[in-house]
Amino acid sequence: MGVLDSFALTGKVAVVTGGNRGLGRAFAHALGEAGAAVAVLARDRDVSAQVLTELQAKGIVARSYQGDVASRASVHAAAEDIWSDFGAVDVLVNNAGTCIHRAALEVTQEEWSSVLDVNLTGVWNGCQVFGGRMVEAGGGVIVNIGSMSGDIVNRPQWQPAYNASKAAVHHLTRSLAAEWAPLGVRVNAVAPGYVRTEMTPIDRPEFRSRWIDDTPQQRAATPDEIAPAVVFLASPASAYMTGSVLTIDGGYTVF
Repeated sequence: MGVLDSFALTGKVAVVTGGNRGLGRAFAHALGEAGAAVAVLARDRDVSAQVLTELQAKGIVARSYQGDVASRASVHAAAEDIWSDFGAVDVLVNNAGTCIHRAALEVTQEEWSSVLDVNLTGVWNGCQVFGGRMVEAGGGVIVNIGSMSGDIVNRPQWQPAYNASKAAVHHLTRSLAAEWAPLGVRVNAVAPGYVRTEMTPIDRPEFRSRWIDDTPQQRAATPDEIAPAVVFLASPASAYMTGSVLTIDGGYTVF
């Protein structure tokens, strides 16, 4: 096998949660371009249909499924449909996420729960539901999307719920990797820095002065610059990696 061949996902089935916009959309395209059939699992059926059209126009085998990762029953129901349609799931990318900018003493219980339910419990639901079948099958790969916010405290905005959720995702990744390595399932995470998505108001002056000016590369990433790392972790190219958190942040966390 040549080195570039080791990055191929031909014949594999990949599930991407929150795969219909932002980073998730880029991950779905990248995994499909690497040869995988792609299942997009997200809440908004109409937006998913648009991404599905994009993927299929490239000749990628793809289907969309409606589901809320914060609901275990919803994830389980979608997973049953995916297994029925594709017969197996080889790769799971736990990407769905949300963020609230709020000072700690102003965060309501509902806001705290809404962030933790999606960012942490949603990852847990995906890992248990899909990971359980991977364990039964004797192999599989999970890529969790964490954040550099799991290792630093961002500024100027306060986002304690988001930071806590991503730190937990990193350690959950390590915990599952240790437990499931003997069972043939690899679990890694990607920790992006600031990326241009709908969720990130990068160009607002109050944020740009910290987010961009404090980044050694002096810019934010595009989703397409994060996606190749997900392909790497999903593919045989990373066969000896598990329990790793791969930070991609333009150098932000070196300071």
